[in-house]
Amino acid sequence: MKFLILWVVILCSAFVSFGQISLVPYITSGLSSPVFMTTPRDGTNRLFIVQQGGIIRVVQPGSTTPTTFLNITSRVLSGGERGLLGLAFHPQYSTNRRFFVYYTRQTDGAIQIAEYQTSAGDPNVADTTEKIIITVPHPTFSNHNGGTVAFGPDGYLYAGPGDGGSGNDPGNNAQNINQLLGKIIRLDINNVPVGQNPQYNIPPSNPFVGIPGADEIYSTGMRNPYRFSFDRGGFNDLWAADVGQNSWEEVDIIVNGGNYGWRIYEGNTCTNLDGCAFPANYVAPVIVYSSAGGGNPRCSITGGFVYRGNLNTFPQGSYIYGDYCSGEIFQWNNGQQTVLLDTSRFIVGFAEDEAGELYMIGQSGTIERIVGPNPTPTPTPTPTPTPTPTPTPTPTPTPTPTPTPTPTPTPTPTPVPGPYEGDIVDGNGGATGDGLVLANDVTAIRQFILGNTTPVPSTDQFQRADVNLPCGNGQIDAGDVTVIRQMILGTVPSNTLACGPTVPASGSAFEKLRFGGIMSPSAYLWP
Repeated sequence: MKFLILWVVILCSAFVSFGQISLVPYITSGLSSPVFMTTPRDGTNRLFIVQQGGIIRVVQPGSTTPTTFLNITSRVLSGGERGLLGLAFHPQYSTNRRFFVYYTRQTDGAIQIAEYQTSAGDPNVADTTEKIIITVPHPTFSNHNGGTVAFGPDGYLYAGPGDGGSGNDPGNNAQNINQLLGKIIRLDINNVPVGQNPQYNIPPSNPFVGIPGADEIYSTGMRNPYRFSFDRGGFNDLWAADVGQNSWEEVDIIVNGGNYGWRIYEGNTCTNLDGCAFPANYVAPVIVYSSAGGGNPRCSITGGFVYRGNLNTFPQGSYIYGDYCSGEIFQWNNGQQTVLLDTSRFIVGFAEDEAGELYMIGQSGTIERIVGPNPTPTPTPTPTPTPTPTPTPTPTPTPTPTPTPTPTPTPTPTPVPGPYEGDIVDGNGGATGDGLVLANDVTAIRQFILGNTTPVPSTDQFQRADVNLPCGNGQIDAGDVTVIRQMILGTVPSNTLACGPTVPASGSAFEKLRFGGIMSPSAYLWP
């Protein structure tokens, strides 16, 4: 299964070719069961390696010899899917020295998120004093513990406990809104008074605040989101790889209040365990691949990262991930999955360094850099001469920019009332809209893309779904999913007219004249 793939992408008016990737050894000995590696992004370019047994190692730039940063083996129950699984540095780590670990607790296997601090006297050694943030009971089975803890761009701490283990979620935890298993949870760990119990606050926009359901929940319907990550560029989306049962592996873009279907759905396929009706606020996966069949070498997805490095190893914005059993490294780009490399490794993780370059972690104790055919920085990012014109006062007196602000007040006519751009369905699944742009509208667009439902081109519903800026493109695709989510986030303001009144009354351009959707205060997306 060796593939040679040539990607030609136009970036900054220059052609950049993406050839077959390869692996360059980074650390090949001295590690015991590494499962994760990360950076505090504090300017030191250090990398911190999580070993499943309970030790965190640190590697200095230019070195390949890790030293011990923290040893909590006496607190960690390790083996199988249990162990020390995750690590996240506080966004202000360089000044407050705070970091957080995710592990299964000795004696009972409960999932524990705990806070530590780096020693004030030595930045390469941690203090062993532990502060428990949250404990999630996991009493029945040893598998499906999740494993990632990460800070989002909103400053909150995210984690993804699995559904509690066994097969088919026997306790139906993933759909139980009073249970933290099978969820993505979100906590505010800042400004918590000493002695407060629990040692976190609830973000006020979490979906179950003030209504029935656990306040910590951010999204539901997960099976085992072992690895997830935030895109450090673009819209900072949260990409979560959810390990499948026996048939389908999936990747989800996690939104506030979204329900990702398990155990009703595995991937896009109904399990027939609880009927096949979509749960409320259901969000379909963005990527699925089959792990079914006796001859299929694939068995378990390992989530990775959206590529934002400068070496052009992959196309910018592509998502890189792999399969634990087959050892394949995949790329998702422009709506297509491609096998980039078929390795002999059991892939337990990927890692991203401070510069955004990616690494692969093998279960046997290897960490390797993923490089392109020409692993040298392209000259494109180097010339950033934007600050040069700033000190020179010469271009300032030029009167040419003066007429530029005049067209700005022109595209501000009052939006015509009616069905709103992006408001695809009503609360009962009908096609008329309900005046709110919510997660169910994102789901409706995804169902159009999958072909499960088909709006007729030039109809009102089609026009409301074709929201890709600036004026739609005559088809419903992944760009529309992105834009409608940004409408809910407020990145695309609801009172903006993207095209103006002179646009012909056809397709999405016509709908842009009515761009004025009501954003729900309880919109199902962060922050």
